Amino acid sequence: MTSTPGPQQPDPGANAMTDRFRDVAGKVLDTLLADAPEWADELGDHRFRDRLSDHSPDADVRRAGVLTDALGALDEIDDAMLPPADHVDLETLRTRVSADLWRLTELRPHTWDPLRHLPGDALYGLIAREALPVGDRLEALAARCRAVPGFLAVARDVLGNGPGMPRVHVETAIAQARGAASLLGADLDALLEAEPGLRAKVEPARDAAREALASHAEWLEAELDSATADPRLGEREYAAQLWYTLDSELSPETLLTRAESDLIATEEEIAEVAAEYDGRPRYRGQVREVLDRLAAEAATGADDIGPLCEQAFERLLARTAELDLVSVLDDPVRIIPMPESRRGVAVAYCDPPGPLSPATGEPTLIAVAPPPADWSTERQASFYREYNGHMLRNLMAHEGVPGHALQLAHAARYRGGTRVRQAMPSGSFIEGWAVYTEELLAYAGWDDAGDLPLRLVQLKMRLRMILNAILDVRTHTRSITEAEAMDLLVERGHQEEGEAAGKWRRARLTSAQLSTYYVGYREVNGIARDLSAARPRTGQRAVHDEMLAHASPSPRHLRALLGV
Repeated sequence: MTSTPGPQQPDPGANAMTDRFRDVAGKVLDTLLADAPEWADELGDHRFRDRLSDHSPDADVRRAGVLTDALGALDEIDDAMLPPADHVDLETLRTRVSADLWRLTELRPHTWDPLRHLPGDALYGLIAREALPVGDRLEALAARCRAVPGFLAVARDVLGNGPGMPRVHVETAIAQARGAASLLGADLDALLEAEPGLRAKVEPARDAAREALASHAEWLEAELDSATADPRLGEREYAAQLWYTLDSELSPETLLTRAESDLIATEEEIAEVAAEYDGRPRYRGQVREVLDRLAAEAATGADDIGPLCEQAFERLLARTAELDLVSVLDDPVRIIPMPESRRGVAVAYCDPPGPLSPATGEPTLIAVAPPPADWSTERQASFYREYNGHMLRNLMAHEGVPGHALQLAHAARYRGGTRVRQAMPSGSFIEGWAVYTEELLAYAGWDDAGDLPLRLVQLKMRLRMILNAILDVRTHTRSITEAEAMDLLVERGHQEEGEAAGKWRRARLTSAQLSTYYVGYREVNGIARDLSAARPRTGQRAVHDEMLAHASPSPRHLRALLGV
């Protein structure tokens, strides 16, 4: 189907302040992209594809000056004179620059988090993505590989003189460093087969990069015993991180109160649906027994995950169109095993073409990670119980259609007066939309509205979403232990032990991101409800298309753009 048109933009010459803002925004964004070549690549801007970021102390000083100057330039814009779309872009850019400055000068994760210093993403994009000709990709890869030894030497200097690293970050960085080295094997060889004339330039650089990555992994291993820093931020830093991540004034205390209330309500709802499915009155332990039965009936294994995800995705394309939920686009999507260099944080992710790249027909990649190879047989079995066939249907609704892949395809069609919204999407909106559409599909059913298994796994996922927020707050305000976290996730979330262990790890590796699902869902659901009430004669698809027509702004900005 064709996409719905984006909102009409005001004439660029409508007033001098609009023109001035768009010029400033373009210059600020270009400066930020040049300073972070890996981020620019991710967005599809390949002007800096032969570089890696500079994390040296001198670069920090220069970067702080750039961000301070950028804020000064934005503060000189009179936002009252801007049309709504540009006003949103101004606020979005100001929030991002302020967050970058705070993280650089206050939180300073690059001084204690070794994951910030790995070149895996910078190499992966050039190998896996097809936005550039093979020759250009190989030239850039050679340049980046040559830069890897110096890049990692700076990392060791910064981390070695920092406040100390948390063990969980070091363990994950070791695995990802080795995964980055493996990227430079068969996949790179396949590219060289297409351009054998570049072999003499690429292979020495690759060898140097692989050796540097191996040495860096060894250095990290040697640091494990001294990696005793607490990965949890503490109340003050976490409150600021939450503010910037959510683009919301929601405090950790308010978030926790709301989430705990919704947890109780959702526990009640899943108990009712489990009793209906079971055909017996409610009793203690019934929810877990029913979920275990569903997992056994739809068992999966190592060879099943990929095919089942592909089948689920194809069915979701048809079902979303049947239900007329939202306009379905025909952009290509491919489901892949998650690269080793990106494992250790989440089980799945959706990786669309860069929103700043020209249209090339590049597919969106939905990556799903197998259980870690070093897990015990018992823990690997728990992974497959968690990600049974019913759960994979829900996962593909979230990552694929009508969730991330479809929403981001709509977002890619947005054209505004600046590139700000394409470059700085809101995680709360993106995750909130995906969770919201999981629920829409579960109520409608895979084939009909009586699909209780799908409803049950979606309610389990809602429990997980709420517990994500609770765990996020309590982890970083240091009010929960590992034993308490595991008990919360396994007992009240009905999660398998392997899933719970992975989530405890993720809660310490990240901060505030786990709250985007819950906060985003509440806000997106509220916007859909209020927009439907304001447009009583507008159908569901038109309401959802209108919500997706503005790229991926934070929910508070989307409300302003929609006038609700």
